[in-house]
Parts: sequence; structure tokens; C-alpha cells
Amino acid sequence: MTRPLVLRSLRIVDPSRNLDETGTIIVGSDGRILAAGSDAQNQGAPDGAFVKDCAGLTAVPGLVDARVFVGEPGSEHRETIESASRAAAAGGVTTFIAMPDTDPVIDEIALVEFVQKTARDKALVNIHPAAALTKGLLGEEMTEIGLLRDAGAVCFTNGRQPVHDTLVLRRAMTYAREFGAVVALEARDKYLGANGVMNEGLLASWLGLPGVPREAEIIPLERDLRIAGLTKAACHAAQISVPESADAVRVARERGTNVTCGISINHLTLNENDIGEYRTFFKLSPPLRGEDDRVAMAEALADGTIDIIVSSHDPQDVDTKRLPFSDAADGAIGLETLAAAALRLYHSGQVPLMRLIDAMSTRPAAIFGLEAGTLKPGAKADITVLDLEEPWVLYEKALVSRSKNTPFENARFTGRVVQTYVAGKLVHSA
Repeated sequence: MTRPLVLRSLRIVDPSRNLDETGTIIVGSDGRILAAGSDAQNQGAPDGAFVKDCAGLTAVPGLVDARVFVGEPGSEHRETIESASRAAAAGGVTTFIAMPDTDPVIDEIALVEFVQKTARDKALVNIHPAAALTKGLLGEEMTEIGLLRDAGAVCFTNGRQPVHDTLVLRRAMTYAREFGAVVALEARDKYLGANGVMNEGLLASWLGLPGVPREAEIIPLERDLRIAGLTKAACHAAQISVPESADAVRVARERGTNVTCGISINHLTLNENDIGEYRTFFKLSPPLRGEDDRVAMAEALADGTIDIIVSSHDPQDVDTKRLPFSDAADGAIGLETLAAAALRLYHSGQVPLMRLIDAMSTRPAAIFGLEAGTLKPGAKADITVLDLEEPWVLYEKALVSRSKNTPFENARFTGRVVQTYVAGKLVHSA
């Protein structure tokens, strides 16, 4: 039981109800929302409630991040479940899905239960495990999808690794369909651009770096979409980066394929020019694309072709990042900067705030069947409070994550998370 909470005089943006109005949020002692909206303005506060005036602030459903890599078990020096949860709280993320790319891989019931128990005992936010689609992420033999789903896995994925064997993929997706499970896939060709380290194009040539062509994403994505159509499974393209991929998703939906897709915040707010003089914190997979690609992907997000935004939080330490560009590991942390970076799209007029919050909260909750993404009465009071206009600069020393490989170091933002509540409990305050 928590102390009742009343947040007064704030703007409430709730995509689950298409609601955008000034009002009050009232949270009961059970951590659930009693009322949220303008109609709650004149309601009395529950006995013993903590009442806070939030004039000038905006409340949205707690953010939901569907792609987070956590080092535990196996690489706790990069990130633990506890440290990832603190980073999430600082970034307004109240729920996230932990990828199975650990050591050992999350491909057995005991390991799903380990993630759940550790999260219950140590985490500030809600953490749900994704289970491996194939054993050891090797793409050779599918896991026990039904048993893993019953144990609490919310989706099945090979994480960073594509499934190259189409027969294995067909069988796995067929089983996933029978259990009503979502299959999240990485679209990356095994051979095409295998040695590439950045977007193929003129800039890569100038830098003397091998490139990754966009076809290395498009071709396997179109294959995955065809198999999803064949099996009638729920397929989620984990992160796409080029307009042709968005077009492929549109066409697949017209064929009746049950497909959703995501994009990392990095590919919506950064481009290949940010790599500059071989800055390895910008070495990602898929690689950062051109500015025209970034703009087109923002448009695809705005029109709903792209369903969700993910942080693709991928902690790497000094030993794997401070190397020559071609040798450095892919990946960047992103939990703490997800909201602030996304607000760049709002302030630039590229994506309306309602669609932005929908993509970071309501829609991912719906895709993966999570109790989140809404501020409607009766829902769990997972709330992110934003100051949409506050200017600030991100400094490395302020990062909560154990790893510091952010592409936004010293970046200037407008808008930040000022409070994060999980089940009505304050877990972060700026």
C-alpha cells in the first residue's frame, strides 16, 4: 500500500483515451488511478493524500521500452537489472522488456524466472523478460515456446541475431502463433555488408570505412514478412532504419500480414554525419543512415506505419568502445535519453505529441500485452511527468547507467522527465 497521491493542474496526454486536457490525476492507496482528467479537478483528495501542484508540467502514461539489453546474467560490469531499472526511472520508462542476449542466454524457464525474481527484488520499474526464439540464439533449434510463455516471457526473439534458416523460422513462428506469442525479429543479412561498419555511401567512402547497404535490411525483412504471412504469426520487426523497410511493412499489411515494427530513437534523431571523426559511440546496428532517411522515418512514425519507438539500450564498456571505429562494438545506451531525444521530434513539428507518446507507451503495451500505457481509472498508476520546455544539457557524470556509451553526451535538449511514478510510488525526481 502506498500513500494516496494527487497531481493537480497539469496537462494530461493519454493516447489510450485520445485525451489531451488540463486536469488532475488522483491515485489511490492501492497504487491505481482513481481519476485522471479535467473532470477530476473538483474531486476531493483521498484522506492522507500527498497533493502536488504540477502547473506547467505534462503527465503521460509511463513509457514502455520494448528493446533493452541488460548485462545480467553474465556481464554485470556493463549493466545489472537493478542499474538498468534506475536508468529507466530517470528516463521516465516505467516498463521495459529485457532482451535474452545474456550469458547464459534466456532460453530456459529457470532463466526467465531468474529475471522476474531479480526484478521483483531489486528493480524500481516493471521488467518483463523476452525469451530466446532459438536455443542459444544460434538459429538452429527453437526453444520451448509454450512453456517459456507460461513462465512469463512476453515475446520471443533472437535479440541481436537474425534467424537465417527459413525452415527453423517457419516452425518457430508456427508454434508462436499457436500460443498467441509475438515474434520479434532482427532484419540483417548474413553476408551482404557483413564487414560493413556504417551506412554505405559517399561519407563511408570519404572516411575509408566499409559500408552496409540498405538492402542488407530490406531483403531479410521482406523474407520475414513473407514467412509471417505464411504462418499467420504475429511478427514484430524489432528495428527498421530505411524508408524501403517501412514501405515493405505497409505492403505486408495490405496483404493481411499481422506485422508491427519499431525504430530506435537514434535513427529518428541522428544521422551518419554525427559519426564525425570516427566517434564510436555512434557505431550502431543497423548503422545510422542519411538525413533523408531519418526524415522519412519520422514521417512513417507520424503516419503510424512505424508502431513504436525503442531505446535499443545496449551498454558497452570502455574496452569495447574506445577502439578504432571498425573494431568497436555496436550499441549505445538509451533509457535515460529516450524521452528527451524523442521530444526533439515534437519541438521540430515532425511528430505530434499524442503520436509520440502513443509510440513510446500505449502502442508497445498493446503489442506485447503489458499492463501499461494508459492513465484511465482503474489502471496501475505508472506515470511520467514531463517539463516539455525545460532546456538542459546531458553530461556523462549525470548518467545513472553503469555504462556511459551515449551518443548524446553534451547534447542540448528541450524537455525532460521531472518525475516518474510506478504504481503510484515516486521512483525518480529531477
